[in-house]
Amino acid sequence: MVDPIAALRTQVLEGLERIKARDIQEIDVRGRASFADLLVVASGTSTTHVKAIADEVIKHAKRIGTMPLGVEGAREAEWVLVDLGDIVVHVMLPRVREFYALERLWTVGAEEPVAARPA
Repeated sequence: MVDPIAALRTQVLEGLERIKARDIQEIDVRGRASFADLLVVASGTSTTHVKAIADEVIKHAKRIGTMPLGVEGAREAEWVLVDLGDIVVHVMLPRVREFYALERLWTVGAEEPVAARPA
């Protein structure tokens, strides 16, 4: 039997890579957050790119029957959050990502985030 979270993770990463998201990081938040098991953080080069990345993630998730529970920030597209239930995807402009530093926030006292796939 296929692990549904692993299948969703694969689709999310494929969507991010297909549209050339940058600096993709995964943060395992199991045991530290009740809202998700995995956070995926990626950057886009412009608001148009950020929006396109988020749209591609949604399209890939829908391929396996996962509908987003919510999408926030798509209008401004400086930071778009795609809530897929077990996985929450954050796509940001680099300056926004640096300012909010989600990777540091979620890894204080834990292991460092890992790159989604080797470059």
